[in-house]
Amino acid sequence: MTRASTFTASLPHWLQGRPLPEALATDEERMALVHELADLNWRAGNGGPFAALVLDSASGELIAAGVNVVLASGLSSAHAEVVALSLAQTTLGGWDLGGRSLELVVNWRPCAMCYGATIWSGVRRLVIAGSGPECEELTGFDEGPVRDDWREQLEARGISVTSDVLRDGALRTFAEYGGSASTVYNARRA
Repeated sequence: MTRASTFTASLPHWLQGRPLPEALATDEERMALVHELADLNWRAGNGGPFAALVLDSASGELIAAGVNVVLASGLSSAHAEVVALSLAQTTLGGWDLGGRSLELVVNWRPCAMCYGATIWSGVRRLVIAGSGPECEELTGFDEGPVRDDWREQLEARGISVTSDVLRDGALRTFAEYGGSASTVYNARRA
């Protein structure tokens, strides 16, 4: 076996060539774009029905957009949040996004992995469409062991949380995904 020494995850071609707004003024405009990208993503077969944006909180400037590319990349860590945060870090030239007042906008509460990525990234605000068991119930994904006090833990680390922004849009996308024949890529367990 030849061991890999590098890996790559890229945005899908349909998103690379898509014109995106330079700025989005409101949480609702931001979440509407997240829902649109999440819905397009799973239908294109790149990964799950998830998308994320990193924006400047004050100006609304769009720094990065990411979608889940687990299936397209073959990498279980290529969740929408990780992709968007990584692209923002690459765009801004460093791992610490705390130098500016940046926010992460996602179509549901982050899974266990993305929760940690959010904390380590330096973003100062998390905007989500919702939280709770609906994502797992509608999609079949196992989001992992997220703490019951996840919101308080983020806020204790200087990350404010805004929830229930266009919640019904996320639930609609999750239900359509769950009702399709799309791959649910939870790891095989013995």
